[in-house]
Amino acid sequence: MKFILVRHGKSNWDTNHTDHDRPLAPRGIRAAEKIGHWLVSKGHLPQTVLCSTATRTRQTWEVIRKLVPTPEEEVFVPALYGASPGMMLKHLQNAKSGTVLMVGHNPGSAELANIVLRKPPQSLQFFRFPTCATMVCEFPNNEWNDINPEEAHLLDFVVPREL
Repeated sequence: MKFILVRHGKSNWDTNHTDHDRPLAPRGIRAAEKIGHWLVSKGHLPQTVLCSTATRTRQTWEVIRKLVPTPEEEVFVPALYGASPGMMLKHLQNAKSGTVLMVGHNPGSAELANIVLRKPPQSLQFFRFPTCATMVCEFPNNEWNDINPEEAHLLDFVVPREL
């Protein structure tokens, strides 16, 4: 089972929106496009998408969605907005399909990335998990509800700046 974790793209701070409603900045849109192309080139294609309801996470997914094959299921989860890694893991454990992409926020995304892997890479970018950072890992289990922390092994990790 493959898990793709994407932190939302860079958001626009020059708005009068609430934090939840803050949109992507042009840089965030370009970064999400790079990630979408990278996912396709690597064959990391989601069957299910779990996305926070915040505007910037939804927009990040919308940009990526234009570039990847249509997933079987898209779920916009209010509880993923500002979620703890435990809450994010709980929603992942409720997934049904083989490849799940989750779009979330920091610090939860960075913390979740670190706790699911058996051995996190020794990369400052990985521990920071900057905007639009994307981790792809694989769990040995056959069912999402059987996954636990420190079971997955890293397949890929990228930040848009490297693309």
